[in-house]
Amino acid sequence: MDIAALSMSLSQMKVAQEASVSVMKLAMDTAQGQMQDLTKIMEQSVNPNLGTIIDIKG
Repeated sequence: MDIAALSMSLSQMKVAQEASVSVMKLAMDTAQGQMQDLTKIMEQSVNPNLGTIIDIKG
């Protein structure tokens, strides 16, 4: 393999790696946003008084 072909091959690998990292960052940002939304939904659904008083009279 000559130097020019090696250089092109390395350049293509670098571009592929940068694209892979960009996709991974996008996926991580999306997951983080979804976790924040899920946390907000869970915080809103919590009712600390629910279940503390049970009416057992028929």
